[in-house]
Amino acid sequence: MSEEVEPGHVRVRLDLSYDGRDFSGWARQREGQRTVQGEIEDALRTVTRSRETYELTVAGRTDSGVHARGQVAHVDLPEDVWAEHREKLLRRLAGRLPHDVRIWKVAEAPAGFNARFSAIWRRYAYRVTDDPGGVDPLLRGHVLWHDWTLDMDAMNEAAQALIGEHDFAAYCKRREGATTIRTLQELRWERRPDGILEATVRADAFCHNMVRSLVGAMLFVGDGHRPPDWPGKVLAAGVRDSAVHVVRPHGLTLEEVGYPADELLAARSAEARNKRTLPSAGCC
Repeated sequence: MSEEVEPGHVRVRLDLSYDGRDFSGWARQREGQRTVQGEIEDALRTVTRSRETYELTVAGRTDSGVHARGQVAHVDLPEDVWAEHREKLLRRLAGRLPHDVRIWKVAEAPAGFNARFSAIWRRYAYRVTDDPGGVDPLLRGHVLWHDWTLDMDAMNEAAQALIGEHDFAAYCKRREGATTIRTLQELRWERRPDGILEATVRADAFCHNMVRSLVGAMLFVGDGHRPPDWPGKVLAAGVRDSAVHVVRPHGLTLEEVGYPADELLAARSAEARNKRTLPSAGCC
């Protein structure tokens, strides 16, 4: 996953979206489950008539059932393959890919670009309805039904203590050797005209299950089971709380990935690879 492209290759950026309900997440798996990465890599190999599978690097590896509207990936293609197919690659991929995954743009990436490490933020949306009648059947694959009336103001109050750089260990599924320090840049709820509550969650990066755990905690506040200061106390405790539920994945969509100006891409990528620590609070 280097910023240095191998000689004789071209780094290509892909902008894409997918409906995650029938995928076992983004990443290709040994067991042969259907994944977004697997479908795109197979389609790319087919339309370029290549024996080699060109591996994708993605901005954010989504879990099983999670959707994406603004996902970004890159792939390094041999120069001759790119030269032969670049003008027709988008249309050919559209004809080969299944209908629940679409690539909207294919372009040569600027120098220093890495879809994962060059990103400066990812923005997710989580959608939930508290309508006593349930979810509109046409939206059932993208909206969670919460069978309690939700207080949006209480949830927004709870969100304030979570914004900023923190160790989100209490809201993440731990992975060996990985840090849980993240900078949560935005967390807010809005009620749309159709009554659906939509959470906007933006951070420099997310650890496993972080968004769905944060949403689960705030729903517990919104329905009155916990006070607004409770999610902040869980964060400060630094350990998983059994009352924090990881909500179901189908309400979650990766909406957008942000990148710096082209001349800053390589520097951002190098910075993102450093393991982070929080500043010391003092000795005493």
